[in-house]
Amino acid sequence: MTRVGAVDCGTNSIRLLIADFDPDRGVLSDLVRRMEIVRLGHGVDKTGVIAPEAMSRTLAQAREYAAQCSELGVERVRFVATSASRDAGNAHEFVAGVRDAFAAFGVAPEVVTGHEEASLSFRGATGDLRARGIPGPYLMVDLGGGSTEFVRGTDDVEHARSVDVGCVRMTERHLRSDPPTPGEIAAAVVDIEAAIDQAAQAVDFHGISTLVGLAGSVTSITAHALRLATYDPARIHLSQLPATQVIDACSSLLSMTRAQRAALPFLHEGRVDVIGAGGLVWRTIIARLQREAGITEVVTSEHDILDGIALSIA
Repeated sequence: MTRVGAVDCGTNSIRLLIADFDPDRGVLSDLVRRMEIVRLGHGVDKTGVIAPEAMSRTLAQAREYAAQCSELGVERVRFVATSASRDAGNAHEFVAGVRDAFAAFGVAPEVVTGHEEASLSFRGATGDLRARGIPGPYLMVDLGGGSTEFVRGTDDVEHARSVDVGCVRMTERHLRSDPPTPGEIAAAVVDIEAAIDQAAQAVDFHGISTLVGLAGSVTSITAHALRLATYDPARIHLSQLPATQVIDACSSLLSMTRAQRAALPFLHEGRVDVIGAGGLVWRTIIARLQREAGITEVVTSEHDILDGIALSIA
């Protein structure tokens, strides 16, 4: 048994998984799974740099995660940083801060490529899909704050593409009103459709058996579609819902004011201002897959890149 620590630091959130890996069964047993909204990528799309307050929040959380890894006897740690750290001009400061926080483990953040990000997400989610008998080929969509990954495969990744649309990026670029205006939504859709076109050049949407959504925006939308009174990962994980029901949930969140979203009992406060954009991205992707692949159902996975990171070092 090996105890590992995985950290996923994205545009909107930072997450930690501490788990024991059973080499005989090839599975992870969770000890700690946590998430904090740090908004590392706030303003990066406009300024090109990580804001000082965002840097401070994120590095403080990294130090807390490192301390918890030490307390629980973690043997190996991998820290993966995604879109904001790829895009920022001062990413070197972030790298130095994380290296200092995890000095006991000799770890620096890996600013992974979009393709590697996609591969880790695929590995993290496919085991449960296959175990449940959900058929491939899968199109897995990891909808983040600054980027979205499209990955096709069954047992292994066949094709993958990362594109620069996400809930934070679209909110900052287009959806400034409360609620967003039709003109703002239309402008965002132009960007989203162009990004889907880019993904489709590398990832064939035809012949897909199962569309799978990953990450916080998608799981929150699923909670809304299920009308959950509280956020319940067990209800959300591997849920299979009609595509029309998920699209309706996306549209509902997009049309709400921030105050109305804040009153939703399942929604993390750090997602209140960006979940509308997340819904717009997700409904646009689902509609495209309805047209091009005949998708009628959407699967949501709670397991994603974080699990893939842990498996990659186990």
